[in-house]
Amino acid sequence: MFPNSLMSTGTETGRGSPFRHQFVRHLWVVTLIAAGSHAGAAAKPPNIVVIVGDDMGYADVGFHGCRDIPTPHLDALAASGVVCSSGYVSGPYCSPTRAGLLTGRYQQRFGHEFNSGGPGGGLPVGETTLPSRLQKAGFATAAIGKWHLGQKPEFHPLARGFDEFFGFLGGNHRYLCSPEKANKLLRGRDPVDEPDYLTDAFGREACRFVDRAGDRPFFLYLAFNAVHAPLEADKPRLERFATITDPVRRTYAAMMTALDDNVGLVMAKLRTRGIERETLVFFFSDNGGPTMPRTTLNGSSNLPLRGSKRQTLEGGVRVPFVVSWAGTIPPGRFEQPVIQLDVTPTVLVAAGIDVPENAFDGVDLLPFLTGAKQGVPHETLHWRFGAQMAIRRGDWKLVRYGADETIFSQERWPKLYRLSDDIGESRDLSATEPDKVAELEAAWAAWNAELPPPLGKSGQQPE
Repeated sequence: MFPNSLMSTGTETGRGSPFRHQFVRHLWVVTLIAAGSHAGAAAKPPNIVVIVGDDMGYADVGFHGCRDIPTPHLDALAASGVVCSSGYVSGPYCSPTRAGLLTGRYQQRFGHEFNSGGPGGGLPVGETTLPSRLQKAGFATAAIGKWHLGQKPEFHPLARGFDEFFGFLGGNHRYLCSPEKANKLLRGRDPVDEPDYLTDAFGREACRFVDRAGDRPFFLYLAFNAVHAPLEADKPRLERFATITDPVRRTYAAMMTALDDNVGLVMAKLRTRGIERETLVFFFSDNGGPTMPRTTLNGSSNLPLRGSKRQTLEGGVRVPFVVSWAGTIPPGRFEQPVIQLDVTPTVLVAAGIDVPENAFDGVDLLPFLTGAKQGVPHETLHWRFGAQMAIRRGDWKLVRYGADETIFSQERWPKLYRLSDDIGESRDLSATEPDKVAELEAAWAAWNAELPPPLGKSGQQPE
């Protein structure tokens, strides 16, 4: 555990912290700081692995109690680190979450509210990405899997801070190759035929990148498209779930197993190379499972949460979320809200990379996860998704949601829930807590006033 004196001062970017100029990982670093040693001469920064699942259900991992789909490798990762039981993403579907992840900023601040910011769009080139910051600091960087942040040359991963790319640029992709039709992917900017089951191909390429990195610190962004539609599983994995009678759930289970297998493959590679304790690992889903009409259902479950992908209810934005750094972050659970926006500042502080003040909406999580700092990383979290909205402050959540981004019933809006005793958002307290409603409405309105209109409209890019 880190001494309090070595941790962030509590500001969102970690400014003023010794982490800005010192790489702090073990207690022995106290000696380095006392002696005035510079981190670059004393120790290399940690490797970074960010693994993202796609359209996963909150209930569909063993560390959240899933019984019909074994996830031993994800469970082992969770046991090695911290399960963030209130782990959120800033968007209830694919591209917005990824834009927020790679910038550390609410994606609404730069108009990326919907998938790829509208037709022909992508992550705005004026935004500085996490991989570009790490690349400049000497990290080897690779994006493997689903991109979904723009298909034009200026939006390509190789133009946004990645040395290597293997995957596809759009929002969804088939998993299986057939004799009639090859599975087309990109290696860098070049088309390639991929014969392997897609999830296995991404795991394979991730392991090869870890080997190629050698002694350089590396950043691996492994963005599986599993378990997003289309629902396609390989035969051996399907046969493992013959007892699941629902064919959609059966295929989903096989796809989840493929994801789990390949997370295990990557973690085994880190152990084989002897660098597991030198690697900071994040795992989360890009949004909740699609469980309602008007989405492409995949057999997922978000229980005990209410809601779905494309909604600002908990089921749309609260996801399985794990942070692991063996030997540095003690295993356990963290109950306070965190969000995927926290990945960028956490990584940069751990790597000793200086950043501008007030650059991020995320915060450095390390002092909270190590126990060096008490309290909450975020007093308030906000969401805007078209006409939908949400704000969480403490145990309270105010939310306006609908069947999609624009369609609402004629019920009272917005709704107020106390998540501490109503995680399923089943008891609307807005009529009995008008002062709390007014407080949260005012706080959300103040945040919303800072935002520009979204680029493009929902539905103009595939999910």
